[in-house]
Amino acid sequence: MVLPSSGLIRRAARVVVCAAASVPLAQAAHADSAPGLSDPPSQTLAPVVVTATRSAQPLADSIPQATLFDAQDIADSNADDALGLIALAPGVQITRNGGPGATSGVFIRGASSTQSLVLIDGVRVESVSLGAAQLSQLMLDQTGRVEVVNGNVSALYGSNAIGGVVQIFTKEGEPHRPRFHFEAEYGSYHTQRQSAGVDGALDADGRTTFSLSVSREKTDGFSSIDPALAPAANPNANGYLNESVAATLRHKFSDTWDAGVRFLQSNGVNSFDDPYGVPTDLNESHDRVRSASVFANGKLTDNWTTHFTIAQGQDRANIEQNGVYTSRFNSENHQYLWQNDFRLTDAHKLVFGYEHLDQSLDSDQLSAPDRHVNSVFAGYVGRFGPSEVQANVRRDQYSDFGGANSYYLGYAYNLDAHWRASASYAASFRAPSFDDLYYPLSGNASIQPERSHSAEAALQYASEKIGVVRVTAFETRYSNLIDYVNDGSGFYIAQNVGRAKVQGVEGSWAGHVGATDVRASVTFQNPVDETNHEDLTRRARRFASLSAHRSIGRWRVGGEWIVSGARSDYDSTLAGYGVVNLSAQYDITKSWYVNARIDNLFDRNYELAYSYNTPRRGAYVTIGWHPS
Repeated sequence: MVLPSSGLIRRAARVVVCAAASVPLAQAAHADSAPGLSDPPSQTLAPVVVTATRSAQPLADSIPQATLFDAQDIADSNADDALGLIALAPGVQITRNGGPGATSGVFIRGASSTQSLVLIDGVRVESVSLGAAQLSQLMLDQTGRVEVVNGNVSALYGSNAIGGVVQIFTKEGEPHRPRFHFEAEYGSYHTQRQSAGVDGALDADGRTTFSLSVSREKTDGFSSIDPALAPAANPNANGYLNESVAATLRHKFSDTWDAGVRFLQSNGVNSFDDPYGVPTDLNESHDRVRSASVFANGKLTDNWTTHFTIAQGQDRANIEQNGVYTSRFNSENHQYLWQNDFRLTDAHKLVFGYEHLDQSLDSDQLSAPDRHVNSVFAGYVGRFGPSEVQANVRRDQYSDFGGANSYYLGYAYNLDAHWRASASYAASFRAPSFDDLYYPLSGNASIQPERSHSAEAALQYASEKIGVVRVTAFETRYSNLIDYVNDGSGFYIAQNVGRAKVQGVEGSWAGHVGATDVRASVTFQNPVDETNHEDLTRRARRFASLSAHRSIGRWRVGGEWIVSGARSDYDSTLAGYGVVNLSAQYDITKSWYVNARIDNLFDRNYELAYSYNTPRRGAYVTIGWHPS
């Protein structure tokens, strides 16, 4: 394992700091009518995001820290799944208990996986048992774009959005003749991946568009757990199989009304090790993540756009040991959303709506009543000369513990055409998971939501030539944290006893140096559990990332560098690490291409969770075809 010195982290920091000092986003064009929350905006002009306000706005205008990974960023990345991709976002760390498909987690500004919300096309897909989503099951072959918002935005989305939001958008069809594409990959650990898709219009005038993509990935993997640290675990290699499909269909009834359906399903079978079993045990987790929605968007007046969505999000985890099923946790999230965007003037816009959520769990490990949530929300985005304001409020009424209020207030001041200062303050909550409430011998039906208050201040420089450079100072204070406390008889019961504080500074840069596309980030933070004054588990105080890609004739070449300091992991310490990944693509013809990538170039031995192995050096080759 390699522990980066403070100098190594400082060199990563200089990538961002020097960019801010050496460069002097053009004004982004606003969409004529804002898309719905789950509608990916057009990227024909300046980059546009929707997650930071629930409506379309230029990326450079976002008061919350927002990161966009578009189709080119996804193609450039060495990652196979959404978890690996967002590791390149500022303020984001990941954990993984082994190889592809293994149990994983994400920390945004020190917030845990249960305190960070994951959406697929606007649909919640978390396990209601655990309270977190399986990002490691979401393959990039079905992904059109990803947005990450850092910071407390429960006032927009409700529970879980304390650390931030990760929103994954499936691929959309475009109004052209149907076009087919496919890829086939082979590489280390006998990894095989095949993907294919088709998208386009079903009619001559392009009013009905569609997209369909399928993929299959299989790898023999490696032993997830280090047998020297867990001798009771099976030392065999732990493989993974994923089969995924995504589809969209949209019909434009007129220039102002459209409707459609979206669907994504990922099925994974993951072999895993049990450190408390016996060396001959064969353990498998059969997982499914599904997002399905029906939507309609339309203009009621020239200034009033309305959106209707009915959706289902599903998370399934069924555990098998030695060929016999031992447990099941099948979660359902049913959402009903009515959102309205109202334009008072070109400079002042409102968003308001109603959301209903039904959550249920089918499990042989615990019995829990269904949860029902009724929510109302409202938001305002406006300009007053050089000043910009964002204000959001939300009320969530839960059937099990009562109500929770959230708010967000942000302000930005444009110092000139390029420089911008901003600040925000927000309050949010996380609802207890079904495990927290009802798990036998440890659940507590009387516990209340976790609470947090966040403040941040940022300075941003944006230019068309270079991109967006931003430095943000942030602080989040947590109270009522749910922890498991010994009741005196040997049982650990969920209680609201925890407190924590995360303070930090993050820098980010997304832009260009000449013809080279660059993405860089660095975070310095102090994530402290205030009940014992120790660092929060698996959170590094310093971490950074850098990626750069460039097109040279028929070639596109690039690389990634991900570096982290040490992290505590209960009674152990995970050493810091630095990992370099490289990739190169060559266009054989206008349609055929070949891609080669090397992961972990220097064959570093490191851990994302104590005792769990990570992939060593690996090489992968892909051949693909797309329309010219």
